[in-house]
This record gives sequence, C-alpha cells and structure tokens, in this order.
Amino acid sequence: MKKLVFLFLFLLSLLFFLSNNNKAPFRPLDLLPFLPPAISLPLLQSLHSAVDLLPSFVGSVASAENKLQWKGACFYQNQAWLEFHNQSQTQFGGGTLHIKVNKAHSWTCMDLYVFATPYQITWDYYFISREHTLNFKQWVNQKEYEFVKHNGVSIFLMQSGMLGTLKAMWDVFPLFSNSGWGESSNLAFLKKHMGATFEDRPEPWVSELNPDDIHSGDFLAISKIKGRWGGFETLEKWVTGAYAGHTAVCLKDSDGKLWVGESGHENEEGEDIIVVMPWEEWWQFEQTQDDSDPHIALLPLHPDMRKKFNETAAWEYAKSMSGYPYGYHNMIFSWIDTLSDNYPPPLDAHVVASVMTMWSHIQPAYAANMWNEALNKRLNTTGLDLPDVIVESERRGISFEKLLTIPEKDDWVYSDGKSTSCVVFILEMYKVAGLFDPIASSIQATEFTIKDAYSLNFFENNMTRLPDWCNKDDSVKMPYCQILGKYRMELPDYNTMQPYPHMNEKCASLPPDYLRDDYC
Repeated sequence: MKKLVFLFLFLLSLLFFLSNNNKAPFRPLDLLPFLPPAISLPLLQSLHSAVDLLPSFVGSVASAENKLQWKGACFYQNQAWLEFHNQSQTQFGGGTLHIKVNKAHSWTCMDLYVFATPYQITWDYYFISREHTLNFKQWVNQKEYEFVKHNGVSIFLMQSGMLGTLKAMWDVFPLFSNSGWGESSNLAFLKKHMGATFEDRPEPWVSELNPDDIHSGDFLAISKIKGRWGGFETLEKWVTGAYAGHTAVCLKDSDGKLWVGESGHENEEGEDIIVVMPWEEWWQFEQTQDDSDPHIALLPLHPDMRKKFNETAAWEYAKSMSGYPYGYHNMIFSWIDTLSDNYPPPLDAHVVASVMTMWSHIQPAYAANMWNEALNKRLNTTGLDLPDVIVESERRGISFEKLLTIPEKDDWVYSDGKSTSCVVFILEMYKVAGLFDPIASSIQATEFTIKDAYSLNFFENNMTRLPDWCNKDDSVKMPYCQILGKYRMELPDYNTMQPYPHMNEKCASLPPDYLRDDYC
C-alpha cells in the first residue's frame, strides 16, 4: 500500500512538473496530511522523528553590509540582513530583519524559523518566494542593542519545515506519556538514535535478592522508560550516551542494616531531594509505586574497592547532604565538555543558548535554578540573569559555547547549598570514602555523567563472585545483577576505565558511537 501511494503521488507530481519545468507545484510529501490517517501517519513516522524538533543554527546577522546566505528546507536560496532604525522613537531604537527566500522546491512547502537574541525570541514561517521582514520594534535595553550590533540576531531553521515539526511534536509528546504508548515511544527513540536493543528477560522480572549480599558502596543503575522521568531520561541518555538515566547507592550501618542514598527522590511536597532511606522502603517503592517502569541493575564493588571504601566517611557525607535539593544547578555541565562534540546534530551551543533564553522568559525561577547561578560562578559574578551573562561573557572575549565548557567544581556552594545530581552525589561519596585516592584532589565528580560513572573499573570483574541469585533465571549472564525490569539493561563500556587526573573534563559524546579521546 505504501509503495502504491508513493508511486501515485510521484506520478502526479511528475505530471505537473512536466507542464511547468520551472519547479514542481508540490512534492508527494506535501500531500501526506490529506491522505487517510492510516496511510499518512505511518509514512510520516518513517520520515521524521522527535529530533526534528531541534532547530538548526543558520547564522547571525548584524548589518545590511554583511548578508547571510544559506539553503533552507523548502527554499534553497536565502539571504538575510539587518537594518537598525528608531521608528519607536525610544532611546535604543529597534531594527528590521530582512529575509529574502527563493528557489522553493515545490509550491506547497514552507520554511519555519526561530529568531533570537539573549533578550527575546520569536518565530515566523515563509511559503512565498519574496523578501519578507521581521520588525524588532525596539531593543530591550542598551545591552541588547550593543549585543545585536556586534553579534547580530541568531537565525534557526526548523529543518523539517512546518509539517515535519508538527510531526516531530507528535513524536516527542509520547516520550513523556505515562502509558504503554509512552513506553514504546521511548524504546523506539533509543533504538533509533542510540542502537539500544531492549531484549526481553525471562520472568520473573523482579529478583528474589538477599540484602545480606549487598554492601556499602554498591551502585544502583536505574533506567526509567515512560512518564515524566522516562521522557526526560530518554533525552538525557541520547545526549550523554548513558544507558541508564538515574542512580542510587547502597550503605550499611553498624548494625548491618541496608540503606539507600539517592539524590532525586520525590518527597511529599513533590520536591526532588537527597534522601537516605531504608532499603525495604526504597525497594518496595520501586516495585509498586514508581509508575515510570523502572529497570534496575545492582553493580557490586570489586572486593579490593570494598576494602578501600571508608564507610564512616561515606555515612558522614550522606548525612550532611540529606534533605538538600537535587543538583539541578550542575546537571547540564557534566554533559557539555567541548565546543561542539557533545551536541547531537542538529543541536549546538547556539540552540542551547536559545532554549535557555526561551525558558528564562517562560519560567525565570526554573532558569535561575538550572543554569544562571552556575554560569555566574564560571564568570565569578553574582546575580546576572542569562542575557547579562551572555553579554558579560562576550565582553570578556569568552564565547558562550566556551563558557559552557568550563568545568564545574565540586566545592562550589549554591544559594540552596552544595549541588549534586544523582550520580554526582554517589561519586562525591566515593571521593570522601577513598575510592579515587591518591588522585582525588584532581577529580571533579560534577564532570561525570552516568555513563562515566559505570565505566569506572571500580566494580566486580569476576562473575563467580556475584551472589547466587544474580540473574539466576536468565540464560544470558551479565557482569552485574539486574534486579528489576522486563528488558535486559545494557551498559556499554561497563567497568573498563581506570581513573586519571582531571577525568571527563574535555570528553566528546556524539551518537551513535559516543567515541571519546584517551584521557580527555
């Protein structure tokens, strides 16, 4: 059926093309929305994905003299230039952005654009070959005026056009759906963009484990594949290369009772905080109350590392952090280490800056929590909002993409205390417990992603020493113990990397292979 539909549309398009050799009046793809949903949706799903929601940076334009030229998704010849004016009769005036589009590949296609400065963001679409204008009635303040004058207005192309973008939105929303649809959407995304396999495990999908076989420092790798956290983790996995999206750590007290330390546990007020809670309570919650369909693997420490692990220091650290908020401040900075090799195409630093700008307008408090304080620390400033951070950074000769790569420091204290994401909480515990000795002072745990953590060669490498109940019902013997989940958890590069000074401060992470330089 699909082949017949494509053939019909192709022949129809060709007929019109032969009657007008200038350009086709439409492409077969342009007619997909008019076909029955049973036909159009599968075709759209094969052509576009949630990644198409990401805009592609075209360039910046700051004057009429230096015109920007590029090829669009619909129009193949495009130009843009900027003229400053003071039509508003205000102190700083405004400007008119001219966009000339030409050479459309069909009569029915259109290009969708986003335009941004550090202070404002807007969008427009074009489907007629001519010169269009976008008016900035007035600049917000002198800082925006000076920034645009020197750096220009940034232009982003939605690569899939209007139709593809709408389809991509249709794809991305299910990632956050707390349903079977959401789960299948997340699995499909990770299979397509990371090469994950998700092989079925034999039942039972819950291990009958013995807590006596679990020890202080043992690592819990968690993967959630539906709902709010499932969608968030899917995107996190894609940009970092991690095959898990959350973590926790085991601790035993002097009486032999097992506890779990976790950064990112939701309290009764709906806040994500750091907790140390009894194993039984945590394990019961994951099995019966966590509706994100969690998959959990226990990664036991190697016996030599277990001997090295200072339980007293680990407990003191865990108690000192208990109750603090989850480490949103430094979450994105463990991922961004390089100017360009951490951004899956078409994502780049310009897109990140625009997304930050947009969120700063929509949810200022959220933006301040996620990146404003962290960016201020990199500039040794206080209280600057995102636009002022970008302007100040440029004034000092530091590009915004360079600013994002400056390593986070473990000893930085934010307005709500020390900030640790789920994996940073564990690795800082490992630092104080002695696992990174003798190079601990050169290790910034805040620079590690989840993949970086489970790649450390801290874990058991002799499968005969794993507990008897470890994967006992599975014919595939893994080097760690999966204790929950329908699908086998993959952890590429597990237990392979020896720690080294300044580890993970300058590492690439591009899909699908996520290759990294030695000692980056």
